[in-house]
Amino acid sequence: MSTEEKVAALRGADAPWEIAAGVFGLGPHGRTQTMVYLVRSSSSWVLVDAGWAGDAPRIIAAAQALFGADTPPAAILLTHAHPDHAGSARALAERWGSTVYVHPAELAIASGDFTAMHEYAGPLDRWLVLPLLRAIGRRRREAMIARSSLAGIVRAFDPEAGVPGLPEWTCIHTPGHTPGHASFFRPADRVAITGDALLTLRVNTLPGILLGSSGLSGPPRYTTWNWPLAKASIAAISRLEPTVIAGGHGTPLAGEASAVAMAAFARQV
Repeated sequence: MSTEEKVAALRGADAPWEIAAGVFGLGPHGRTQTMVYLVRSSSSWVLVDAGWAGDAPRIIAAAQALFGADTPPAAILLTHAHPDHAGSARALAERWGSTVYVHPAELAIASGDFTAMHEYAGPLDRWLVLPLLRAIGRRRREAMIARSSLAGIVRAFDPEAGVPGLPEWTCIHTPGHTPGHASFFRPADRVAITGDALLTLRVNTLPGILLGSSGLSGPPRYTTWNWPLAKASIAAISRLEPTVIAGGHGTPLAGEASAVAMAAFARQV
């Protein structure tokens, strides 16, 4: 069966689709319209983000359809360590024998450091999640954090040395949503994989949340650690004039009009 036939056998959000040369999106999936990306580079490929904890089978099936059953990724890159982007990272890393990479400023959170989680908490964490974790007691809290921690399989990469597995790409540090949020940019055709630094799903209005409306958006305010930094990161992405905006939630935006839309959005944030 050819690659095209294997991809065609998958359905809907389970079928990877090429949003730019060698860049395949998987999604949008579920209520949160989550996206993950499988990026070809020379004879290998890299997974960017790992979805929710239950998304591993979908990602494995997509990878097998695109790259073959015995072709593990050169790396698993996480834009950040929130559970809708890192949820399947451990399961996939253990299956493939791959290393998970994050920006250095994200390593403590990805490793389950409760002090870092407290220091860099967004409003929802401060008001609800962290009080609940304190209330259940230290032993239960540590057990819960350990189950989602990537300690032992996650490493920080050096942004100045390039992107692991993707020599054609650069890392853009886009903090705000989290301290070590990273976006990935391919200068040759100005493709930007932006995680939650920039979305194509309106997550900061009630109608947008309820209806799943498409449109450029900053990260969810209720899970964002530092909004001024998030705004600065949106401006930094805008200056790259991306022709493809592949965010962590929502259908990617492609075409020359993307840079124009991006510039207009950055001015109004």
